[in-house]
Amino acid sequence: MMVGLASLLWSTSGAFVKSPPLAAIPEGSRGPILACFRVLAAAVALGLFVKPRNVRWRPMLVPFVITFAGMNLLFVTAMTRTTAAAAIFLQYTSTAWAFLFSIFVWRERADLPNLVALLCALGGLGWIVAGDWNTAYFAGNCLALGSGVCYAGVIITLKMLRDEDSAWLVALCHAGAGLLLLPLVAASSLGLSPLQWSLIAVFGVVQMGLPYLIFASALRRVPIQDAALLTLLEPILNPLWVYCLWGEPVELSTWVGGGLILGGLAVRTLLLRRTERRRVSLEMPQ
Repeated sequence: MMVGLASLLWSTSGAFVKSPPLAAIPEGSRGPILACFRVLAAAVALGLFVKPRNVRWRPMLVPFVITFAGMNLLFVTAMTRTTAAAAIFLQYTSTAWAFLFSIFVWRERADLPNLVALLCALGGLGWIVAGDWNTAYFAGNCLALGSGVCYAGVIITLKMLRDEDSAWLVALCHAGAGLLLLPLVAASSLGLSPLQWSLIAVFGVVQMGLPYLIFASALRRVPIQDAALLTLLEPILNPLWVYCLWGEPVELSTWVGGGLILGGLAVRTLLLRRTERRRVSLEMPQ
């Protein structure tokens, strides 16, 4: 239930970005403004749970923060220039890019679960991009794809920082991503109304900060494979909220491509879970 609740809160990003008050911000600065101040608001909430004894410096924190900042900026900006469905589905190709990195850089052996996810992700990518090739959404789709690549960078660097405190890492990447963007948006954000500022603050705390805390707590009780499967609720619900609240339609090609991407991730998770259960059963005394 906690993982489901975290996924539900994460899935509201499109509802916030597409809301009329935030959509009224000029398109040229809307993405950077929302990306900057939502993570700063989340960082304030997350920082309350960081214990000083867990704060320490490591060089790998630099690429970790940079890739997270890129993912945040590209994803939010993409959502202002394409459909919420395309933005979230293309971001979820991150697993495929991380898999390719592990093969060609770390020389890890290709396994069946990740290979399935890779092929489905590439097929889904082709459907979404081909369907919007000649539309106004094409540039936004490219940004969303870039956010998936950056998200892969977050996954890779997070794996290398797995011994660090999770609350410290999450608070740091949010604060760092916001501070990197702040000089670029400080002047253009001066004209925001109190309602817009309030929505951005709620956006950051409710959609970014709170779900991370809930999810981190849930991982103490739920196997990672099960949690990964439940987080697929986010890309499914995201475009549904936007359609129900703001009436944004979604092309059939986007649903087909998104289904391939999410289906591949679901199959990957189920295969990994089966492999893990088989390994545990073999290790048990007979």
